Amino acid sequence: MTARPDLNSDSNSDSNSDLSIGVDIGGTKVLGGVVDRSGKILTTHRKDTPKQGGEALTQTIADVILELKAKFSASYVGISAAGFVSSDRKTMLAAPNISGWNGINLENEISARVNLPVVIENDANAAAWGESRYGAGRGENQMMMLTVGTGIGGGVVVNGALHRGAYGIAGEFGHVRVVPEGHLCGCGARGCFEQYASGNALMRHAREAIAGSPDASHNLLARGNGTIEGLNGKHITEAAQDGDMVALAAFNTTAQWLGAGIASLAVILDPACVVIGGGVVDAGEILLAPTRAAVERYMPFQGKHPSPRIVAAELGNEAGVVGAADLARS
Repeated sequence: MTARPDLNSDSNSDSNSDLSIGVDIGGTKVLGGVVDRSGKILTTHRKDTPKQGGEALTQTIADVILELKAKFSASYVGISAAGFVSSDRKTMLAAPNISGWNGINLENEISARVNLPVVIENDANAAAWGESRYGAGRGENQMMMLTVGTGIGGGVVVNGALHRGAYGIAGEFGHVRVVPEGHLCGCGARGCFEQYASGNALMRHAREAIAGSPDASHNLLARGNGTIEGLNGKHITEAAQDGDMVALAAFNTTAQWLGAGIASLAVILDPACVVIGGGVVDAGEILLAPTRAAVERYMPFQGKHPSPRIVAAELGNEAGVVGAADLARS
């Protein structure tokens, strides 16, 4: 999205009184943006994510908000963060990848520093809401989003509202168990969905495809340093886009698992639309086409249960900013 020129908050306080600030916390960056009611980002500001987490990260978020607040007279703040968020959208119940944040009332910590009302939202929920309101799922009251990256996150929109569940942690699709006693997951369980259909799973499927067809793998391996260890997801995506059969096989295996999982979720949630986001969707139809076919293949009540539309996310890395900002107004 193209940012407008920075405006002076004093001269625009009336016109900007309905603006909201969204902040998305990633592993490497804290990205904030001022968002209007049409979902347009007016300006952004970012800082590196402090590795020590805790107080340092809390202050970094406040600094990003204050920088944006100095440019626009925003009225709300929404923060998108990975982890379990309490149903009142104030407390990080668990933040496995952020040191010093378990149990912290982030709403109190941030609002006291920026003097604005603050709400906290799970990052996948925020992205799902952003896509529902302004992206690939707009116009759909029943929508599901899967963020397929290192793991799998998710969000659900039911009757036009974000579904958080009784304790605020609904939509953790990546930890649905699909293989009893399967691969060990970071959550402590075995056989979780994200162990078979995520970006990390794509790497595993690529390694298995290389082991099964070593003579056909030279092109793919050459994209790294000539070894399996040198490959990453971008190499596999680029090779698949160039028609490499081993890379395409890895994507196809990932798509089979992804489609099977979506089919199972569809008979529970019955969405009209499933939006796929995250880094793996950069492969486009190389992933989406076989995923759609797998949904049809694995759908219970085949031929009778309507399949949801499966589409790529549209907002990219800005989905969390836009979604969090919009949720802060509700």
